[in-house]
Amino acid sequence: MRKTHMNKDKHAVLSILRDKILSGALQQGDRLAEIPTADMLGVSRTPVRIAFRALEQEGLLTKLPRRGYQVRLVSGDEIADAVEVRGALEGLATRQIVEKGLSDDVLDTLTQCLTEGDELFKERYFNEEKIQDYVEINRRFHDCLVQGSQNNAIAMALQMNEHLPMASVNALVFNPEQTEREYERLYYAHQQHHAIVQAIASGQGARAEALMKEHAQAALNSYKQISSHGVVKTVRSV
Repeated sequence: MRKTHMNKDKHAVLSILRDKILSGALQQGDRLAEIPTADMLGVSRTPVRIAFRALEQEGLLTKLPRRGYQVRLVSGDEIADAVEVRGALEGLATRQIVEKGLSDDVLDTLTQCLTEGDELFKERYFNEEKIQDYVEINRRFHDCLVQGSQNNAIAMALQMNEHLPMASVNALVFNPEQTEREYERLYYAHQQHHAIVQAIASGQGARAEALMKEHAQAALNSYKQISSHGVVKTVRSV
């Protein structure tokens, strides 16, 4: 990754570091500092600093007393439980959109996310620039579903859950050395977005809820594959 503007780099740096932690390229107990990590990724220190803080909040890093951070061992059950809760909450939000009535604004936002995603996946490759765009599209899509439910309790519960490892919809992983794998994995997630919107637009609340839970399960399955040799141990099925 070449050195670019901080705003352009921040999502890619986060996604790449998550992948390195889950895959074991960065192992439990490894100490991380800003300058060596920035040099390794070919970026400035600022996005690395932001990434370290975010990964600490997610529970993947521990801040050391003096300087730097340390990779912590993450229980597979921590991830499985958090992702299962996210799927249940977002599934409930999706069903309530149908039950309370789908607004034109919500449908327009979801459709726009799908359109932008279609354009992103038109060419069969993924790189750091595209992962930046995908993170933003994915965040807007999921935020729209939660807001569209008109249920503040769901939003509050999700905010609490996001402090657990890999629980946030923003907690994407990306390996720039396996772009074909990443394209296929993220394209599948995007196609699930299409199915979810189709169910909502068709007034199929129960189906939309089930698809949302499957969407979370697919994310968990990808974490399991990536972490087979990483710091995440014993990821069970949910």
